[in-house]
Amino acid sequence: MKVGYVGLGIMGSAMAMNIRRTGFEMVVWNRTAARCDALRAMGASLASSPEQVAGACDVVCINVTDTPDVEAILFGENGIEAGAHPGLVVVDHSTISPDATRAFAKRLRAKGVELLDAPVSGGDVGAKNGTLSVMVGGEASALERVRPVLNAVGKSILHMGPSGTGQATKAANQIAVLVTLMGVCEAMEFARTSGIDATRLLDALGAGSAASWQLQQLGPRIASGDFSPGFMIDLAVKDLRMVSSSAESNDLELRGLQQALAYLERVQQQGGGRLGTQAMAKALVCDCGAG
Repeated sequence: MKVGYVGLGIMGSAMAMNIRRTGFEMVVWNRTAARCDALRAMGASLASSPEQVAGACDVVCINVTDTPDVEAILFGENGIEAGAHPGLVVVDHSTISPDATRAFAKRLRAKGVELLDAPVSGGDVGAKNGTLSVMVGGEASALERVRPVLNAVGKSILHMGPSGTGQATKAANQIAVLVTLMGVCEAMEFARTSGIDATRLLDALGAGSAASWQLQQLGPRIASGDFSPGFMIDLAVKDLRMVSSSAESNDLELRGLQQALAYLERVQQQGGGRLGTQAMAKALVCDCGAG
């Protein structure tokens, strides 16, 4: 298979590199062409548009920010639809609306193209190490065709059901992850105001039932004041707003989600939107700035 990759941000670049290292021939495109340089150095070809990527490849992976971005990549001028051929499989690793995903899949299927919604969890560390969890919605037969590609980026690749269920699973994941992060931030701030050393706190909590990925990976960053992004506040706010809207439409009152979103929005409003999600901790103290 020849694999195309569209969207080479923090996650997409690392994932595309792992696919290339596995030996797949690759064609790449990114709105900012300079982000393709590392993959070109690894032997990937550079396309002039998503349309050209689709025309040259058997599988095209997408990793962009939001629902309108995916729609533009798929159906906009020089988009994937324009270059699509029957049998093409599009794998969308973005985190977007489940409802929009179902509509996109139906439109592409009319062209003989299968769309798999395959959002991921595991952060920038998982993307670099090829150990992501991949949650897949869409046709099972299409998933089996592209599983060798997904094996290069994830240690867990689960078929969740028909189109849209991968995105719904990612929505549930974001609730669990960001509400857990809220607990870590609140625990660390409580400990700080109680005069407890942050490093000793992390050792104590990590040895018991409070242990979590958020505590292990982001707790030390919070303690050291490292708010560099793996997954940005802006993206977390986007995700939780989307999940909140979906919950409201199902008459669900998710108070933990709403509080986590409020903390994240507070940091965003103070100029910290491009910081990592661990900067949620800034919302619990007086200084919520980006510095």
